[in-house]
Amino acid sequence: MRLRALLENDTLGLRLLGGEDELDRTVRGVMTTDLRDPSRYLSGGELVLTGLAWRREPEDSERFVRILAAAGVAGLAAGEAELGAVPEDLVLACGRHRLPLFSVVEDVAFATITEHVVRRVSGERAGDLAAVVDRHRRLMTSGPAGGGPEVALDLLHSDLDLTAWVLSPTGRRIAGPTAAGATAEPPAAVRAQLAGELLAARRDGRRGPHRLTAADGMTYSLFPIRSGDPGDDVRETVLSDWVLAVGADADEWPEERLDLLYGVTQLIAVERDRRDASRTVRRRLAQEVLELVQSGAPPAEVAARLRVAAPVLLPGLGTAPHWQVVVARVEWGVTAAEQERGGNGGTRGGGDAGAQLGSAGKGAYGGARGGRDGGARGGPDGGARKSSAGGAREGAAWDGSARDLGARKGLAQDGAAWDRSAREGLAQDGGGRERGAREGFSPDSGGVPGGRVAQSLLEEILVDPYETGPEPSDRIAVAYAGDEAVALVPLPALSDGPSDRATDHPEAEGIQADALLAAVREPLSRGLDGDGRLTLGVSAAVHSADGLRGALEEARHARRVAAARPGRVCAAGHQELASHVLLLPFVPDDVRRAFTARLLDPLREYDRRHRAELIPTLEAFLDCDGSWTRCAARLHLHVNTLRYRVGRIEQLTGRELSRLEDKLDFFLALRMS
Repeated sequence: MRLRALLENDTLGLRLLGGEDELDRTVRGVMTTDLRDPSRYLSGGELVLTGLAWRREPEDSERFVRILAAAGVAGLAAGEAELGAVPEDLVLACGRHRLPLFSVVEDVAFATITEHVVRRVSGERAGDLAAVVDRHRRLMTSGPAGGGPEVALDLLHSDLDLTAWVLSPTGRRIAGPTAAGATAEPPAAVRAQLAGELLAARRDGRRGPHRLTAADGMTYSLFPIRSGDPGDDVRETVLSDWVLAVGADADEWPEERLDLLYGVTQLIAVERDRRDASRTVRRRLAQEVLELVQSGAPPAEVAARLRVAAPVLLPGLGTAPHWQVVVARVEWGVTAAEQERGGNGGTRGGGDAGAQLGSAGKGAYGGARGGRDGGARGGPDGGARKSSAGGAREGAAWDGSARDLGARKGLAQDGAAWDRSAREGLAQDGGGRERGAREGFSPDSGGVPGGRVAQSLLEEILVDPYETGPEPSDRIAVAYAGDEAVALVPLPALSDGPSDRATDHPEAEGIQADALLAAVREPLSRGLDGDGRLTLGVSAAVHSADGLRGALEEARHARRVAAARPGRVCAAGHQELASHVLLLPFVPDDVRRAFTARLLDPLREYDRRHRAELIPTLEAFLDCDGSWTRCAARLHLHVNTLRYRVGRIEQLTGRELSRLEDKLDFFLALRMS
């Protein structure tokens, strides 16, 4: 705004005392001060408001005005409340330094002038920046991405004094301002909190911008950077969209500034879509490898495809990498009660448990009995398998369809067959299912493409959270089919020597399931809250194409273990497939309750009546491998007291803790309780 505009508003109570020829100066801000030397707080272009408390003698006026003129301020407004009329020495000093001077009547507060100037300056800055954003948007739409999100963030910082960051849906920093003087980015915990707040707000249907006072005490305003069609189901994009986090409170922003920020999100969304499109090659490579593995292609053919993928995912790598497989599944329509006990109601019993029962007979997905027990009841992993020669390729259904032709016949899917139906998107009972297969979502998922959502999530989750920018995702290839996404994660050679550490010590390197979700569980849980669930399984590292099929099935088994656990976001690793952990989740609930009640209820009742702590004693005794001395030391008991308690346990249950079978029963009962 110009100084001249201040005289056009009578409510401001300003009267020009000198400097009429300088009224076209631009006002870029406002400052109130009574310091004798305020130069350290001036950057140029300000309207300075002063109550004249700094003036003690006439000579002070010359010194004060000289400092303001050197700092390049736009003008000076002196209040009449302190000294009455503005002193003549101040008028003369301003005339000598060509500094416009105003007087402010006594009944007008400086706050009134400050609010007016700030509102006008912000509105004009927003208009100027909007024009810049519009030009930049046109450039980005018609040509290369020139500069990326940082360009818009630097404009926000330089023109509106707003510091903003672009975050992923898990809170990972994707972009921030590069200009000097920008506020330091929020810590990782705060970024995750911001992302989770926006995810929750979008799932609740709340209108933005969304404001949050975070754990660091700062207030942020959150704007979604959406991709896809605005009319899409929010569940299709909420877990893949970026977040614009602005370090300011937007509660009282004018409409012009809010419109500007939404315009910035649209600009960055163009870059978001552009970078998503750049993943096409990696996704296609993953899809081709996955189809070869599931169709039972010869290892040599799979190895050839891996050799093509390795330079794309790990450019400059001299040796063939090791590979890990991560399988993810996003399911919608999971109630709170179902997610607390693991699974998603009826589908878990049919697909996860049924397929697991079938795997004991024939392969990872089982034979005909596994299909009748699992797929025929509508489980997500139930498919079709024909026992006749060539039947698997013609009869198998895409993973996720529970009511296809094979399921109606009670035939289980062969996990080795990535059949023609899956590749071409053909469902077996027509109608909406054909479209569902093509679009990649289960007919039971409410029309939400769970596979694509899982694909985007895997591409985000598998990025090192300590890396910045989107480039780390260039080393991840993710394919999807139905509601399942599969990631091929290349690892550099795990050993320089002849020994293959991936084989000798598979747990020593690569992705660990227990740490995979640690940094992202909070925001994703909020985005899934209500009816969504994410489960992941991680394989061991393999060093050749021969092991890739086994790694895929291993990751799928691990995901089923994760699916049987409570919670919105769960993961399991290959290490858990070699212990009782693999079996316990698939014990039916009624069997579980009956087994634990028979062994533990007498002890619980005794503890309730006598406060005897038999259950904790039993847990400690088993944890100490039946060692009397170690268990007594842990519980701070005399050994004779421990022997008395164990004797009481045996008397109440009719079991003997000296027998291995009874120890095992107690151990399993405690794990299942």
